Amino acid sequence: MGEIATSERQITLYYSSKSTRAKQTLAYAKAEGLPIFEIDILKVPLTGTQIAELADRLGIEVKDLVNQEHPSYKAHFDPHEFSTDDWIKMIRHNPEIMKQPIALRGKMTILVETPTNIIKI
Repeated sequence: MGEIATSERQITLYYSSKSTRAKQTLAYAKAEGLPIFEIDILKVPLTGTQIAELADRLGIEVKDLVNQEHPSYKAHFDPHEFSTDDWIKMIRHNPEIMKQPIALRGKMTILVETPTNIIKI
Protein backbone atom coordinates (compact mmCIF):
# COMPACT_ATOMS: atom_id res chain seq x y z
CA MET A 1 0.00 0.00 0.00
CA GLY A 2 1.23 3.47 -0.87
CA GLU A 3 1.68 6.62 1.10
CA ILE A 4 -1.05 8.50 -0.77
CA ALA A 5 -4.54 8.07 0.64
CA THR A 6 -7.40 8.22 -1.85
CA SER A 7 -11.14 8.12 -1.64
CA GLU A 8 -13.98 7.42 -4.04
CA ARG A 9 -15.82 10.35 -2.43
CA GLN A 10 -13.37 13.10 -3.31
CA ILE A 11 -10.77 14.02 -5.90
CA THR A 12 -7.27 14.73 -4.63
CA LEU A 13 -5.64 17.30 -6.89
CA TYR A 14 -1.87 17.83 -6.87
CA TYR A 15 -1.17 21.15 -8.56
CA SER A 16 1.00 24.26 -8.67
CA SER A 17 -0.71 27.49 -7.65
CA LYS A 18 1.39 29.26 -10.32
CA SER A 19 0.01 27.09 -13.13
CA THR A 20 -2.69 28.58 -15.34
CA ARG A 21 -3.97 25.11 -16.29
CA ALA A 22 -4.19 24.14 -12.62
CA LYS A 23 -6.13 27.30 -11.74
CA GLN A 24 -8.54 26.65 -14.62
CA THR A 25 -8.91 22.99 -13.59
CA LEU A 26 -9.69 23.95 -9.99
CA ALA A 27 -12.21 26.58 -11.12
CA TYR A 28 -13.89 24.09 -13.48
CA ALA A 29 -14.04 21.35 -10.83
CA LYS A 30 -15.54 23.72 -8.27
CA ALA A 31 -18.07 25.03 -10.81
CA GLU A 32 -19.10 21.42 -11.50
CA GLY A 33 -19.49 20.83 -7.76
CA LEU A 34 -16.80 18.16 -7.61
CA PRO A 35 -15.43 17.43 -4.12
CA ILE A 36 -11.78 18.50 -4.34
CA PHE A 37 -8.98 18.05 -1.82
CA GLU A 38 -6.28 20.49 -2.95
CA ILE A 39 -2.55 19.93 -2.52
CA ASP A 40 -0.45 22.84 -3.78
CA ILE A 41 2.96 21.27 -4.46
CA LEU A 42 4.62 24.67 -4.02
CA LYS A 43 3.35 24.89 -0.42
CA VAL A 44 3.24 21.24 0.62
CA PRO A 45 6.51 19.48 -0.27
CA LEU A 46 6.05 16.01 -1.70
CA THR A 47 8.12 13.15 -0.34
CA GLY A 48 10.20 11.01 -2.65
CA THR A 49 7.81 8.15 -2.00
CA GLN A 50 4.81 10.28 -3.01
CA ILE A 51 6.52 11.37 -6.23
CA ALA A 52 7.40 7.76 -7.10
CA GLU A 53 3.85 6.66 -6.25
CA LEU A 54 2.28 9.36 -8.45
CA ALA A 55 4.45 8.24 -11.38
CA ASP A 56 3.54 4.60 -10.70
CA ARG A 57 -0.18 5.41 -10.52
CA LEU A 58 0.10 7.23 -13.85
CA GLY A 59 1.96 4.26 -15.35
CA ILE A 60 5.01 6.35 -16.21
CA GLU A 61 8.61 6.65 -15.03
CA VAL A 62 9.54 9.41 -12.57
CA LYS A 63 11.58 11.18 -15.28
CA ASP A 64 8.36 11.50 -17.33
CA LEU A 65 6.84 13.56 -14.49
CA VAL A 66 9.41 16.28 -15.20
CA ASN A 67 8.40 19.03 -17.60
CA GLN A 68 11.72 19.53 -19.36
CA GLU A 69 10.23 22.47 -21.28
CA HIS A 70 9.57 24.43 -18.06
CA PRO A 71 11.73 27.60 -17.86
CA SER A 72 12.95 26.60 -14.39
CA TYR A 73 14.14 23.23 -15.70
CA LYS A 74 15.93 24.84 -18.64
CA ALA A 75 17.56 27.42 -16.34
CA HIS A 76 18.90 24.87 -13.84
CA PHE A 77 19.54 21.69 -15.80
CA ASP A 78 21.04 20.58 -19.08
CA PRO A 79 19.31 17.75 -20.98
CA HIS A 80 20.76 14.65 -19.39
CA GLU A 81 19.87 11.15 -18.27
CA PHE A 82 19.53 10.97 -14.50
CA SER A 83 18.78 8.13 -12.11
CA THR A 84 15.28 7.81 -10.67
CA ASP A 85 16.59 9.10 -7.33
CA ASP A 86 18.08 12.14 -9.07
CA TRP A 87 14.79 12.90 -10.84
CA ILE A 88 12.97 12.66 -7.49
CA LYS A 89 15.48 15.05 -5.89
CA MET A 90 15.03 17.48 -8.79
CA ILE A 91 11.26 17.50 -8.30
CA ARG A 92 11.57 17.80 -4.51
CA HIS A 93 13.87 20.82 -4.79
CA ASN A 94 12.11 22.36 -7.82
CA PRO A 95 8.43 21.33 -7.55
CA GLU A 96 7.43 23.75 -10.30
CA ILE A 97 9.03 21.43 -12.89
CA MET A 98 6.62 18.57 -12.12
CA LYS A 99 3.93 17.97 -14.71
CA GLN A 100 0.59 18.72 -13.14
CA PRO A 101 -2.23 18.92 -12.22
CA ILE A 102 -2.59 15.29 -11.24
CA ALA A 103 -6.00 14.10 -10.08
CA LEU A 104 -6.67 10.99 -7.99
CA ARG A 105 -9.96 9.36 -7.05
CA GLY A 106 -10.01 5.88 -5.62
CA LYS A 107 -7.82 3.68 -7.84
CA MET A 108 -7.93 6.12 -10.76
CA THR A 109 -5.18 8.69 -11.47
CA ILE A 110 -4.91 11.09 -14.41
CA LEU A 111 -2.57 13.83 -15.55
CA VAL A 112 -4.97 16.67 -16.38
CA GLU A 113 -4.09 17.88 -19.89
CA THR A 114 -7.06 20.25 -20.21
CA PRO A 115 -9.25 21.57 -17.37
CA THR A 116 -12.28 19.58 -18.53
CA ASN A 117 -10.32 16.29 -18.14
CA ILE A 118 -11.11 16.48 -14.41
CA ILE A 119 -14.66 15.35 -15.21
CA LYS A 120 -13.25 11.98 -16.42
CA ILE A 121 -12.27 11.04 -12.92
